[in-house]
Amino acid sequence: MKHRAIFTSILISSQLLSAADHDIVIYGGTCSAIIAAVQAKKMGKSVIIVSPDKHLGGLSSGGLGFTDTGNKAVIGGLSRDFYHRIYLHYQKPEAWKQQKQSEYGGKGQGTPAVDGENRTMWIFEPHAAEQVFEDYVKEFGLEVVRDEWLDRAKGVKRDGDKIIAITTLSGKTYAGKMFIDATYEGDLMAAAGVDYHVGREATSVYDEKWNGIQVGVLHHRHHFGAVKEKISPYKMPGDPKSGVLPRVSTEPPGEFGAGDKRVQAYCFRSCYTTDPSNRIPFPKPEGYDAGQYEILLRVLNAGWGEFFEKFDPIPNHKTDTNNHGPFSFDNIGFNYDYPEASYEKRREIIAEHRTYQQGLLWFVANDPRVPKAVQEELQTWGLPKDEFKDNGNWSHQLYIREARRMIGSYVMTENELLKKRPTPDSVGMGSYGIDSHNIQRYITPEGFVQNEGDIGVSTKGPYEIAYGSLVPKKGQGSNLLVPVAMSASHIAYGSIRMEPVFMILGQSAATAAVMAMDADISVQDVPYEKLKAQILKDGQILHYDGPSSSKGVDPKSLKGIVMDDAEAKVTGEWKESGAAKAFLGDGYRHDNNTKDGSCSLRFEPKLPKTGKYRVFLAAPPNSNRASNAMVEVQHTGGVKKLKIDLKAPQEAEGVFWIDLGEYECGNDTAITISNEGVDGYVVVDGARWLPVEE
Repeated sequence: MKHRAIFTSILISSQLLSAADHDIVIYGGTCSAIIAAVQAKKMGKSVIIVSPDKHLGGLSSGGLGFTDTGNKAVIGGLSRDFYHRIYLHYQKPEAWKQQKQSEYGGKGQGTPAVDGENRTMWIFEPHAAEQVFEDYVKEFGLEVVRDEWLDRAKGVKRDGDKIIAITTLSGKTYAGKMFIDATYEGDLMAAAGVDYHVGREATSVYDEKWNGIQVGVLHHRHHFGAVKEKISPYKMPGDPKSGVLPRVSTEPPGEFGAGDKRVQAYCFRSCYTTDPSNRIPFPKPEGYDAGQYEILLRVLNAGWGEFFEKFDPIPNHKTDTNNHGPFSFDNIGFNYDYPEASYEKRREIIAEHRTYQQGLLWFVANDPRVPKAVQEELQTWGLPKDEFKDNGNWSHQLYIREARRMIGSYVMTENELLKKRPTPDSVGMGSYGIDSHNIQRYITPEGFVQNEGDIGVSTKGPYEIAYGSLVPKKGQGSNLLVPVAMSASHIAYGSIRMEPVFMILGQSAATAAVMAMDADISVQDVPYEKLKAQILKDGQILHYDGPSSSKGVDPKSLKGIVMDDAEAKVTGEWKESGAAKAFLGDGYRHDNNTKDGSCSLRFEPKLPKTGKYRVFLAAPPNSNRASNAMVEVQHTGGVKKLKIDLKAPQEAEGVFWIDLGEYECGNDTAITISNEGVDGYVVVDGARWLPVEE
């Protein structure tokens, strides 16, 4: 009987293998899944998308319309085609229902000089993105089954290290020659027995600086040090005996640099509107508890004025809303179980996140203790009637910033992203800064509340992504590719995890799948040079020699003696950024709004000769900049002290400049700027000495 059972199993396996329903089976409904399917079709293969989601596109159609792009010059192929189709959508008059196109202008659009004929648009409404994905399905005749959930316990049929078929909870089986896991969670990859990791690796695992627990590292403005007052975590401020407030962990944060199983916070990239004709008031969620937001109330009452900082505008008077601040839409600490959880448990976690986020909105819009100015402004916002109509006008996709990550043939780390180590066999590029959201909220030894895990580090330009990071180790999956839950350390994934990159990697994964199938070889053995040739032919970008940022101006291209901020002498802790629309070099520095006099930059040029020079400071403007930054210009006649308004630089030659005046300058000339006594951010991009012709 035992031998008969084995024979029957082998027979069934061979029948499934020889009579595969499709060349390629893609599991997942994300943007990467759709793009992979389009590529497979373009290469002449049969393909099916088995999607657990009813709506296609994942987060790209789920609210993230203010796209995290980095350097757009390295976004090519079908990924760029998606944003071209978005542009075409907004050229139709019927796309502008609540706003005139002329009023919106060209925000988020590529220029003709950069795009050529295939113009792009990177900011869009959720329904517009979903329509583009549905257009792909119709145009390419993609076969899609929806609401089909992989049986993670026993739904992966294998023959050795090869997947033969997958079965969903409905009992349907989908056989194929090649499989692509395009889910955020890596469910097929995990069910197939491929190695993976959840949480942060210790810094020692891959010789990284920014991985692991990062207690005391305070990047961005998402920490309590950004608040004017220290915030107590206790019900009665300062009294531990009164008990700890909700949403604060009583566990110790852990040892600096150590690994853990915690996951960076999730949120909904929710869409709101101020248009009265299209606005529904924020609902009061079932299970609402005002006590959950006591920490937020203390933050607001301490003068926090940045509640609306990440209400990023998209067309038709709507917003893509993201987390901003020490207590915001990120639901810190409530997602640790999600990556490995059952479907039922995941649904509970998603529901809890929705209750938290909707409850926060209801609290700020209605609780009488909230500062009046903030409350009245939020009351002008609401949910849009024309978005997510079948889900209470709320996004159908929680932002799964990170879940499982494959440990594949090659692991991408911060060393590749920071160009400390070369990347083998590029199949695409990323360029967004290394970005981890907060992971825990804890009590400091001094008895105050603090967040941990938020990291923002510049990659100093685009980086290559290795083919080996899309495939399992040899022996673990010879016909499986994983372009979303791909092989990367926690901190490297913090940059790679952007939606345009998932589309890039989806296209490359499909290309490799076709080549492996045609040659009857494993995905690990696909000859790279052939793969590279096809990827390049299809318009993808695998290497980049241009400026680190598409917005950066080369200092050497400008007249005079120009110094980038990277050449300045640095005192204190400055943060790097590249968010402004124009700047010198790879980016600029800011003092993180500390206003404590601890930060200064000093520029000491090597002038070719003593003489008269017009002196400038480069600084990208914004309304949050200091209006009274102290600058000292050292010249042959002494030192000139100035107070400058960083809100009002003037643009010239693609850079924003503040004219500091005309001076006789020699070898001892210098410019120093500090953040002592300022009333906003101190932001510095560079300095310039322009010879004055006599």
